[in-house]
Amino acid sequence: MSKISVIGSGFIATGLVQLLEDNPNHTLEKILTRTDIKSRSDFPLRDHLTNDLDDLIKNSDLIVECSGDALYACDSIDKILKAGIPVVTMNAEFQVTVGSYFADKGIVTEAEGDQPGVLAMLNEEAISMGFKPLVYGNMKGYLNLNPNKEDMEFWAEKQNYSIEMTTSFTDGTKVQIEQALVANGLGTGIAQDGMIGPTDDDTWHGGPILAEKAKELGYPISDYLLSPALRPGVFIVAEHNDNQKAGLRNYKMGDGPFYVLDRPYHLCYFEIIKTIDRVLGGRGVLLNNSENPTISIATIAKRDLKPGEKIKRGIGSFEVRGIAVEMKDNIGHIPIGLVSDAVIKRPVAEGATLTFDDIEVADTLALKAWHDIEGKMIERIKKGTI
Repeated sequence: MSKISVIGSGFIATGLVQLLEDNPNHTLEKILTRTDIKSRSDFPLRDHLTNDLDDLIKNSDLIVECSGDALYACDSIDKILKAGIPVVTMNAEFQVTVGSYFADKGIVTEAEGDQPGVLAMLNEEAISMGFKPLVYGNMKGYLNLNPNKEDMEFWAEKQNYSIEMTTSFTDGTKVQIEQALVANGLGTGIAQDGMIGPTDDDTWHGGPILAEKAKELGYPISDYLLSPALRPGVFIVAEHNDNQKAGLRNYKMGDGPFYVLDRPYHLCYFEIIKTIDRVLGGRGVLLNNSENPTISIATIAKRDLKPGEKIKRGIGSFEVRGIAVEMKDNIGHIPIGLVSDAVIKRPVAEGATLTFDDIEVADTLALKAWHDIEGKMIERIKKGTI
């Protein structure tokens, strides 16, 4: 029996620990929370809660990080990997902000469940069948780049999510983070800053439109389709060898040249256990942000920002949102995952990309990790290898 512990005590963690409690192959050990344990009568397995990371580490064979906080995860994972324990994350925010800093320091992988992990799984299947992916796609139901607080409070309560999570879904920050992780982890590019995100109710129609763009650019792309009619899943648009046209036609895949492999659902915490089993079975990393990422999530002002304004947390805020950008063209930008307890230093116009000259953030391990990641990018630019 493997001893599994979890970091986080929100929606994802709650569902996961209940599954682990019933799993015949694993033992649920500890659950790390930053909340007051005595006040957590809402949590189903309160006896497993701890506020002590060291307590978590010494009782674990593998740890699942699903706090959704890039800075907190950075500090925790640094200590866990130094203890030689593998980490499975459902924390694309951590991965796309500083995950690359840890890519060579131990096993840390994103899990199946959220769209990036499911796309990585679907990619493995596609390649094993001889497909040549051109588009790694996310299905997004709704987008409002600047939602108001009243609406977000309503939907947060209705869906039992935090208001920050609900806002990051709505303003597009979450899909940008997810697809940036896919781009870095699977070695693709993006078609443009912020991606294309065409509106289309059919992956078999919208997907090939994106594939045509990938062919024009000369490389695979990570992107998404926007449609309230599509279920929240993922898809890959791929080519195959001409000698397989007849077979693919027989299996109702169409006449090509583009073939759509779609998975119209993702089940978040239900699927994490598959990645736990993968890692403990010696199959290694499913998806990480790579040691040399090319895509980051820039911070965009939702409104005019004034000196002295404070931003408690960038992701899911009403001050800023995030978009996927090419790192080489945006040296000096501040990734939105680093915007935490931050203070605006000079006026920033609505729609502008924030740089480190615009905002003051705390001196954290995550900040040091990002400067290390960007520094390596700058060196690659100087050497002409990118």
